[in-house]
Amino acid sequence: MANSENATVGKISEKETTAQIATAKKKSKKTKTKKKGTKSKKMQRKTLVIVESPAKAKTIEKYLGRGYTVKASMGHLIDLPKSRIAIDVDNNFQPDYITVRGRASILKDLQKEAKKSTEVLLASDNDREGEAIAWHLNNAISPKTNAEIKRIVFNEITPVAIKNAVKEPSEINDFLVNAQKARRVLDRLVGYNLSPLLWKKVKNGLSAGRVQSVALRLICEREAEVENFIPVEYWSLEADFKRGRQSFTAQLVQYQGKKIDLKNQSDVQKIIDKIGSSDCIVSDIKSTDRTIKPKAPFTTSKLQQASANKLGFTSRKTMQIAQQLYEGVAIGKSRVGLITYMRTDSTRISDTALTDVRGWIKEHFPDDLPENPIHYSVGKKAQDAHEAIRPTYTKYTPEYVSEYLTRDQLRLYSIIWEAFVSSQMKNAKNQTTSVEITADDALFRLSSRRIVEKGFYNVIKLLKNKEDQSKALPSLTVGEKLIPAQFTPEQHFTQGPARYTDASVVKTLEEKGIGRPSTYAPIISVLLDRYYVTRNNKQLVPTVLGRIINDILVDSFPEIINEHFTVEVENKLDLVEAGKIEWPQILSDFYFPFKARVDELMESLESVKGTMDEATDEVCEKCGAPMVKKLGRFGYFLACSNFPQCHNTKSIPLAKCPKCGNGDIVARKTKGKGKEFYGCTNYPECDFLTHFKPINATCPKCGWFMVEKYDKKNGNYKACINPDCDYLHSAEEEILPDASELQPLKKD
Repeated sequence: MANSENATVGKISEKETTAQIATAKKKSKKTKTKKKGTKSKKMQRKTLVIVESPAKAKTIEKYLGRGYTVKASMGHLIDLPKSRIAIDVDNNFQPDYITVRGRASILKDLQKEAKKSTEVLLASDNDREGEAIAWHLNNAISPKTNAEIKRIVFNEITPVAIKNAVKEPSEINDFLVNAQKARRVLDRLVGYNLSPLLWKKVKNGLSAGRVQSVALRLICEREAEVENFIPVEYWSLEADFKRGRQSFTAQLVQYQGKKIDLKNQSDVQKIIDKIGSSDCIVSDIKSTDRTIKPKAPFTTSKLQQASANKLGFTSRKTMQIAQQLYEGVAIGKSRVGLITYMRTDSTRISDTALTDVRGWIKEHFPDDLPENPIHYSVGKKAQDAHEAIRPTYTKYTPEYVSEYLTRDQLRLYSIIWEAFVSSQMKNAKNQTTSVEITADDALFRLSSRRIVEKGFYNVIKLLKNKEDQSKALPSLTVGEKLIPAQFTPEQHFTQGPARYTDASVVKTLEEKGIGRPSTYAPIISVLLDRYYVTRNNKQLVPTVLGRIINDILVDSFPEIINEHFTVEVENKLDLVEAGKIEWPQILSDFYFPFKARVDELMESLESVKGTMDEATDEVCEKCGAPMVKKLGRFGYFLACSNFPQCHNTKSIPLAKCPKCGNGDIVARKTKGKGKEFYGCTNYPECDFLTHFKPINATCPKCGWFMVEKYDKKNGNYKACINPDCDYLHSAEEEILPDASELQPLKKD
């Protein structure tokens, strides 16, 4: 049988061969006539480069020139579906990836371009997510093309960096891909198991994440500390002294040889009465010099902290603008990537960059150039995959690029440039002069600070601290008599712990090892988007919904919703990336005990659905049924109990209007940006407005409602909203919205 088959095959092959030779001869004649015209075309090499964003593609294509086509994948084209968990837990947790909805046309276009190319270079970001994007693209494109597919990485988008990367392509790093896969699958398993639990026990549409839930816990715990803090009253005393026409202010620091502890106004008045007629003599003058070292160039977390503190940017805004600067900005007729990759935990600087910045410093500030480059230690937890965030070219000073950047781009670029250049300059020195003035048993002190050697301060503007230089003191001598012109006592209250801000929560996440540089901004954004947290005076405040979610998760999963577990996961992901452990093992150790706990809670956890609804005395003006207080996604509101027959809802009154007496104070939003403020329901007849949220307290002095305020001097404190009442009242003025900014007030 075998021989018969072979004979048949042989005959067929012979016929086919004869036909193929005849066809080949015909093609050969055609080819000869076209040979001259097609020789150069056949020899031409066409390379497709795939990056993540169009802006980056535009910049890189200009650098590479002819023979290169640069296309953008627009991030992930292939990922887990949103509609189902898509993880085969019985098959080593294999994920079931699909083409992201709405991205099929992009993928098809890339496959088409790859088919026409002789080489494909995958140039997604140089991190775990970028490596995963490259891996997915390779799998989707390779069956559609004969082109050689390679991976290229770079830390900055400059002609030299891009051309060097193209010259040295490499293979996809499977360990990096596995680390991303492990994180993605782990987060999917947590989120898609916790969310149904919350839907069943709390409210439909809720969700929870592994890392975000830990951050929410930190914010809720801090809020509890703020609320439980009891402020303690204390007083300070300042004295104005005269010397001829000059006057200056000093602070009381000691009384009867002890540090001052003034508990009330009576304590202060006793001191004033005792020293009021005493001789005031300059008893001591001291000057001390202090060396100030420059700080390291920015990592991601330090950039987010600095931009929050100095520029008022949120973490999300910082990263969005940094992305623009990294991908390329039009400078004159060319596009330039102005900064290096903005997701990094390292302070390392390349030798090329050090040579560049030292050359610039030598030209402009030669006296402030150290003999050798300054190297900053890289933290133990740092992965050190990228350099620090720095300008790609030192010559592009903030002044030089100012006309090409938006205001926010320029401000962020300026602090990056300042941090980098100053990090390679000599130390600065300041001199602090302290003057002590004795009046009977009281000791007053005043001081000033001035910079005596500028060093790295020569390039610092936006990053400069206010305390670096203060008002100069008059020329005084020990033993000199001064005239006390006025004593100024001031009441204070001890400050409780500060709520987290973008800057402080990022700092805490970094210090505790929670998350990675690429996740800091998304962590905050997710909490805000889910309305588990709101921003108030740049502070992160948990909502009622956020607290309920946090209480359930912390009580039910204490071993998971904590920083130690999150840090342990990050460490294991690092081991996967290093090729030291297999990624399914991480998931196996975690998932099965976790799933058993979820299943148990599905049956045993008491539901709070409906228990958060409260009956009220309010009556629905549409149908006459009682109104019920309900918890929605954006907080509490009033809804008609006759739902679904009646759909009437309205805001919950927070206080009675102190101005007109018969209106209610409710939360409102401005047009456009939707900033929250509080106003009377009788608007526009009553124009009472405030940005401060009423609290459940009435002023004991005047009867108006109390609000919570915040300022840098006093921190969080409660104050009467009445501008004519001094009960814990601050002098700060409110900037209220103009009438044209107000959203119409819904009467329903």
